[in-house]
Order: sequence, then structure tokens, then C-alpha cells
Amino acid sequence: MAQEVTMFVWEGTDRNGARSKGELSSRSESTVRAELRRQGIKPIKIKKKPKPLFATGKRKIIPKDIAVFSRQLATMMSAGVPLVQAFEIIGRGHENLGMQELVLGIKSDIEGGDTLAEALERHPLYFDELFCNLVHAGEQAGVLETLLHKIAQYKEKTESLKAKIKKALTYPTAVLVVACIVTSILLIFVVPTFEELFQGFGADLPAFTKMVIDLSRFLQDSWYVILGILVGIFFGFREAMRRSRKFNHFLHKVLLKIPAIGAIVHKASIARFARTLSTMSAAGVPLVEALSSVAGATGNIVYGDAVMKMREDVATGQQLQASMRQANLFPNMVIQMVAIGEESGSMDSMLEKVADFFEEEVDNAVDNMSSLLEPMIMAFLGIVVGGLVVAMYLPIFKLGSVV
Repeated sequence: MAQEVTMFVWEGTDRNGARSKGELSSRSESTVRAELRRQGIKPIKIKKKPKPLFATGKRKIIPKDIAVFSRQLATMMSAGVPLVQAFEIIGRGHENLGMQELVLGIKSDIEGGDTLAEALERHPLYFDELFCNLVHAGEQAGVLETLLHKIAQYKEKTESLKAKIKKALTYPTAVLVVACIVTSILLIFVVPTFEELFQGFGADLPAFTKMVIDLSRFLQDSWYVILGILVGIFFGFREAMRRSRKFNHFLHKVLLKIPAIGAIVHKASIARFARTLSTMSAAGVPLVEALSSVAGATGNIVYGDAVMKMREDVATGQQLQASMRQANLFPNMVIQMVAIGEESGSMDSMLEKVADFFEEEVDNAVDNMSSLLEPMIMAFLGIVVGGLVVAMYLPIFKLGSVV
């Protein structure tokens, strides 16, 4: 297993005998020593750079970090900064120590003789097949700078689309979770107080009040069982998603059929399909090879399986637009745009227009759904909390009317 990249602090003398010092990132002290000698510096002292007392810390590398890195690298290449120096600048300037190690590790691999694509392929967790294929195509064609800009744009658009979908799902989920917590607190801690008060009334309680009190007793006696079941369901669901492709296929299929949310997922999958295929087509990647990467980029297994079937059809000589029609997942407008692109040889520009259109559609659908859900969720919260309040005050109202 390869050693992690570490930052070393060195002191030495140059060819004229003048003392100098600096920092170098490498996997070992011996490689730092060799690099200094190559630069004509006689090393006197080399040691690992101590970590700052109040460091930002090493956090998980997220897709947004990779998107930002792609844009930074593309910008520096456009400015004429050499590749190795660009990695040094990006790595040193990153606040996330995990990302810093990743970038400096890639720089070290490039200095060791790897191409950029080969260096990125060593980190499949962060740079997928699509990313590496595009970089490789750029290096082979001598248009790496152009391809890096396309990769950066692709990553930015993809992350923006993911953020929109999360926005659509996070708000209602968060409100429902809060509603459950508030309801549980009322049933476990507030209702018992009223129950003690009602015991002194000496009269029958309304049926609605009895139901709420019974539910409160059940929660007080069995809250740990319910909590255990919920935790078990959560972890079981997560493990099923990780391990079972059939479960994921079923889940993704159901997701596409949910009102409002299903429409957003459909449009997002089409946008990803179009954006990814457009980027790979512009890079000159053969269609059959490109579709393999596109399948994994759609974000939905149903669409991914359809794209793999389309790949098989295209490999046997069938036109892409004919195979898309058979998949019965793509709107006629998308198929027509692809057909025009195939006939005119402008597939990348046609697909880019499709991607722009559907990304805007997703944005509008998310805003519309949020506007629709907000009053519905508030009404739901009002009914739940208001219902509990009414249930507790019904006996008091009944007693007042008798008196």
C-alpha cells in the first residue's frame, strides 16, 4: 500500500553555499532528499512539518470539493501555470487536510512519471471512470486545457442538480421529523399531566381524549421498543441499499412513480444523461464507450439499465435515437434532438441544449413543489398539534357545559 503524502520542512545550502529553506510534499524523506539534490541543494535538515495547534482538520472529501478542484485546475491551466505547480498551489491552499493530501499525492505521482489520467486513476473513490476517460482523451488529443474546462462545467452542473433534488426532499423530511419529535414529547410528557387532572373529574372522558391517553400510555411503556424498531429499520434500509441491487432497482422504480417527486427524478435523470453524453461526445469519446459511463451518471438504476441496453443496441449498429425510443423513458423532444444531432454531427451541442432545458425544468419543479408543500405541511402540523390540544381540553369544555 502506498504511503500517504506528507509535508516536509527542509534546510540546506545551494551551489553557492548560501543557506536556504522551504517545504516539499512527498511520500518519504528519501524522495525529498533526492528532489533537493536534483535542484542542486545539499540538504542539512529534513523533518515532517508539524500540524498547527488549531488546524481546520481532516474532513471527508465530498463531490463539491472535486468540482471546485476541477475548476481551479482548469483556470490555472488556462493561465499557463505548469501542471505540477498548479497541483502544488491548489494542494497547499486547501483548508481540508484530506483534500490537501489527495491533491499533493496526485502531484507526487505526476512527478514520478505518471500522466494526469494515470495519477487520477489511482484514486477511483474520488475520480470516476468518466472523469479519468475525459482527462485521458484530452491528453491524447493535446486539448487537456479545453477538456478540463468541460469537466469543471460538468461537475458544477451535476452538483447543482444534486443540490436542487436534495432541496426538494430535505425540507418536507425535516418538517415531518420535527413533527414526530414534537408529537412524541407532547404524548410522553404533557398528556400524562392532563391524565392526572382528569382522574379527579369522576366522569367519563370523551372517546377522542381516551384514544390520545391510550396512545400516550403505549408510548410511555414501549418507547424503547419503538425506538429500537425505527433504528433497526433505518440500518436495515441502509444496508439493503448498499448490498442489494434488486432492492435499489425496486426503490428507484417506486421513486419514479411518486407524484411530484417522480417527475423531478425523471427530469434530473434525463438532464444527467444529456449532460454526461454531451461532455463525452465533445471530447471525442466513441459513443459505445461513452454510454458505459453515462449509465452510471444518470443517478437512477432504471435509467442506468436502459442506457446499458441502448449501448448494446448501438454496438450492433442501431441508431441511438431508435434505441432511446424503445426504452420508453425519454420524452419525444429529447429523442428528436438526438436524432437531429446524429444526422447533423452536432450531438454534443444538441445534448447540451437538452441538459440546459431539463436542469431548468428541475429547478422550476423544485420551486413549485416547495410552494405547494409548505402550506400542506403547515396544515398537517396544525392538525396534529391542534388535535392533541383539543383532545386534552375536551373534558374541561364538557365539565364547563355541565356546570
